[in-house]
Amino acid sequence: MSSSPSTDESGESGALLGPTDIRELAAALGVRPTKQRGQNFVIDANTVRRIVRTAEVRPDDVVVEVGPGLGSLTLALLEAADRVTAVEIDDVLAAALPGTIAARLPGRADRFALVHSDAMHVQELPGPAPTALVANLPYNVAVPVLLHMLDRFPSIERTLVMVQAEVADRLAAKPGNKVYGVPSVKANWYAEVKRAGSIGRNVFWPAPNVDSGLVSLVRRTEPIKTTATKAEVFAVVDAAFAQRRKTLRAALAGWAGSAAAAEAALVAAGVSPQARGEALTVYEFAAIAEQKGAAQ
Repeated sequence: MSSSPSTDESGESGALLGPTDIRELAAALGVRPTKQRGQNFVIDANTVRRIVRTAEVRPDDVVVEVGPGLGSLTLALLEAADRVTAVEIDDVLAAALPGTIAARLPGRADRFALVHSDAMHVQELPGPAPTALVANLPYNVAVPVLLHMLDRFPSIERTLVMVQAEVADRLAAKPGNKVYGVPSVKANWYAEVKRAGSIGRNVFWPAPNVDSGLVSLVRRTEPIKTTATKAEVFAVVDAAFAQRRKTLRAALAGWAGSAAAAEAALVAAGVSPQARGEALTVYEFAAIAEQKGAAQ
């Protein structure tokens, strides 16, 4: 199926998958990467090593990986972490992954667990609580999957995801940036977010027609202080960006019940009614959410 692991000339572990291994594995499984699931397999061992390094995976980490595919990144994570749980939706890939781990990293196979599921539906994970999330996320579901995992598993302290460059820019954008929007604010609710590098197209098979970016999210040690719930804050965020060109007084009219009520809530929160959503921090959105009841 694939060549057995060896040690390469640099002394690095040969357990990782190279381009030939990936194609042999895929051929043996009858797998063709599908656009529908946004599958692009990483075929470069140096790239997965770089991702693990950038994620600052530690020997005591319990890492959850979403969309492991054929196992390129999984193997590198398993070499560095205490244990790895992979969440895979694809039937064929999920069935094959434990065998790949056992063949290439037999000494670590008992440190690996597989959850065969859609990540959006995962409510619990086997074993100890995850401390890190590291994933090459499918482009079409990257933001909802990321937010779901951060919300469902508060034990995740550090996250590093590889996403489409445009999505990476959005997630890491600061207020005032033209791509700052709903993903930026919601990710910021949970974590300090920053761009952590770029990834070229040639390390994937098939090569995508877009560049990729790494995004680092370090969970806030203290949650944002607010009397509003997360759902209440996110409702304000969604309303503010639903009509980007409108002032907040107009954009939040539906949310508040009227433009006048929106203005009252904004003034009470210390935000100009003439401001636009893209100018506000997550703290300001939280302050507005707190005022909804007060404005009624």
